[in-house]
Amino acid sequence: MAAPQQREEKESEDCSLLPLVHDIIKCMDKDSPEVHQELAKLKVKIQEARDQISTMPGVDSSPLEQQQQLATLREQVRTKNQLLQKYKGLCMFDVPKAS
Repeated sequence: MAAPQQREEKESEDCSLLPLVHDIIKCMDKDSPEVHQELAKLKVKIQEARDQISTMPGVDSSPLEQQQQLATLREQVRTKNQLLQKYKGLCMFDVPKAS
């Protein structure tokens, strides 16, 4: 259970640009020659974020298509819930009790 939480934290940490911007500002305050290195890191991080966004599911669909797909999925869930309730009400199955 801790592994998925760590992965989520890692993913959110990977998308954070604020620490890089902070490092750039610190370097600029000091007139450090490392500013160009920090800017390059920021550029790489922005490109990684763009790549992640382009691979997300649904990005290639229009908002209208996404709404239609959502409505279809909701209808499927509603239908399946109705069937589940119907079959539960039939009491055809004897469910063994866990001991």
